[in-house]
Amino acid sequence: MTVIVLTHCPVGLRGFLTRWLLEISPGVFIGGPSSRVRQALWAEVKEYAGNGRALLAYSTNNEQGFTFETHDHKWRPVDHEGLTLMHRPNEQRAASASTKPKGWSKASKRRRFGNR
Repeated sequence: MTVIVLTHCPVGLRGFLTRWLLEISPGVFIGGPSSRVRQALWAEVKEYAGNGRALLAYSTNNEQGFTFETHDHKWRPVDHEGLTLMHRPNEQRAASASTKPKGWSKASKRRRFGNR
């Protein structure tokens, strides 16, 4: 089983994928091509995605029963003790930490020192 999810990709790429996979929702393609066809499709997706993002998930013989690859995603796959997990960067925390000084609000002082 193969699943490809496209976000903000050209319409022509979606049309190309419908030759091999079934589009069950806008930008979500599913099917059962051979591994050789899957690799060729993924190469085409990465080449013609433009400014869009793409995700490929397919079944395989491992502990999870599937694996996935990403193209131009902020989230990235990370191997953790034999399991593939998605690492999601926390941009909001990094942005807020660099722009606001910590501990200046009354609520922050109450949390730090208790309800005094």
